[in-house]
Amino acid sequence: MIRMKRLLIVFLFLLFLSGCTSQQNTVTIKTATEEIKLFVEVADNIEEQATGLMYRTELASDQGMLFVFEEEKQRIFWMKNTKIPLDILFIDADGVIVDIKENFQPCVVDDCEKYYSKSAQYALEVNAGFVRKNGIVIGDTLAIE
Repeated sequence: MIRMKRLLIVFLFLLFLSGCTSQQNTVTIKTATEEIKLFVEVADNIEEQATGLMYRTELASDQGMLFVFEEEKQRIFWMKNTKIPLDILFIDADGVIVDIKENFQPCVVDDCEKYYSKSAQYALEVNAGFVRKNGIVIGDTLAIE
């Protein structure tokens, strides 16, 4: 009976963990002049990546969403049902920013504009204007903490 209770507790704990898919991490963007820390939600599965920041009406200035993909390749992003304009940084497997899409506008129609990035393993979505405000350029780096 005790063994059965322990197994049930372990099972419930694992079930709880499996439901905690949205991770919170910190990333640091290193530019030529400064280091910028952001709190990010991590989208590392297909469901989270498909939803992204859809339907959100705001994003704090020190927050973003980090998309983590299994391999480095060209990425396609669009703003379907996204309510806030975004900047998107595309990062290679070594943490180098290889592409940037600034001021990507919300889209509420079915045929949204698509952005095709250079080969990247990560994408970081932040508020529109973040890249310009912080002087972020291709070649800067991102470290996930």
